[in-house]
Amino acid sequence: MPELKHLAAMVEAILAVAGEPVMLDALVAVAGQGVEPGQVEEAIEFVRLRHEGEGSGLQVEHVAGGWRLATRSEHEWALREYLGYRARARLSQAALETLAVIAYRQPITMPEINFLRGVNSAAVVRTLVERKLVVVAGRKQVVGTPLLYRTSKEFLVHFGLRDLSALPTPEEVEQVSGEGASEP
Repeated sequence: MPELKHLAAMVEAILAVAGEPVMLDALVAVAGQGVEPGQVEEAIEFVRLRHEGEGSGLQVEHVAGGWRLATRSEHEWALREYLGYRARARLSQAALETLAVIAYRQPITMPEINFLRGVNSAAVVRTLVERKLVVVAGRKQVVGTPLLYRTSKEFLVHFGLRDLSALPTPEEVEQVSGEGASEP
């Protein structure tokens, strides 16, 4: 059984090279026989606290059911400057509204989305599917069998959410917006 520091170093190395969040069971499998999930969780926490305590430019995030090593948001400007990034393509107001409807009402059909938004949202949904923020989740068993849409794992990663329960409640949204919107 490896000691905590050795296990933490292994976890940190994997998180550093992974292109997407790494699931706990994958880390346990790599750690080898005799290593329990609790030990790997302890190693993840060790790495997280070390980066936090040192004031590192990196942080360990729990998103989309897995773990990733990410840069801190306060250094985004420096990274953009160094890497020559243009501002990441932002989502339009229509895309954000549609994404909110899908996130809070999923799985949901196009006619239901259109009814809730009051406009035809087909082009916006198509864009969200192309950006992999929304996926087709099957068909609703009603006349016409329309497609059902739901948010994807990429949605969770994009917005830095652990899971859908991390979405703000409609009441929290109302408090922040001050617009009295009780429905997403």
